[in-house]
Amino acid sequence: MGGTEHLTVQREGATLVLTLNRPEAKNALSLPMLVGLYDGWVEADADDAIRSIILTGAGGAFCAGMDLKALAGRGMEGEQYRDRLKADPDLHWKAMLRHHRPRKPVIAAVEGHCVAGGTEILQGTDIRVAGESATFGLFEVKRGLFPIGGSTVRLQRQIPRTHALEMLLTGRAYSAREAADIGLIGHVVPDGTALEKALEIAGQVNACGPLAVEAVKASVYETAEMSEGDGLAAELKRGWPVFDTADAKEGSRAFAERRPPVFRRE
Repeated sequence: MGGTEHLTVQREGATLVLTLNRPEAKNALSLPMLVGLYDGWVEADADDAIRSIILTGAGGAFCAGMDLKALAGRGMEGEQYRDRLKADPDLHWKAMLRHHRPRKPVIAAVEGHCVAGGTEILQGTDIRVAGESATFGLFEVKRGLFPIGGSTVRLQRQIPRTHALEMLLTGRAYSAREAADIGLIGHVVPDGTALEKALEIAGQVNACGPLAVEAVKASVYETAEMSEGDGLAAELKRGWPVFDTADAKEGSRAFAERRPPVFRRE
């Protein structure tokens, strides 16, 4: 199991929990964190025993965005990972889910600050839970910067455009309740319980047929920008093969026998 000094990896049954672990900096993104994140996505997809992924943060924060000084390599922090970035100049975008989409469902468990690059990574996750005191926002324009982690493309596809533009153009902070109201997150829970709720949801996902889950996720993203006709045709190509799997047959038998199914990715 991987991980770095700024990214911890833990197994919780069939769920891989990736924790941004730089609480002294509100989990601002560093090179060790980005390397650990990317390796975590790859590990989850390579291990068939893993059926879901949770992304969370340590110390009561999710992620305060990019630490530009750390990423630029000022000082020696993370210097041992410099060769990884040279070998794959796209690694940081893959880590932030801009240029990479895991085939397993990714659930975000947010506490505290989830701003700038934190809100950008959030848009690459599939299901989102936040503590009541969590804060969201894209602050880049207030600093004369551009939210280049994908927000000008993705945000308007995930929430109504008027809300996306307000978030992008004002650079203001959003509470968890407001983020839920505009559809950026799905659940608001008492502070300190976001991970617990995320694990509950992960357990529900893990109990389903993994081949079906992965095919459904792939179909949703694949068809998002298609016409309805093209999307329905693509859905058939993704969906019909699932019916021929041993897992599908097991699911039908288990339903008829009124017992929990035992899926084996077959």
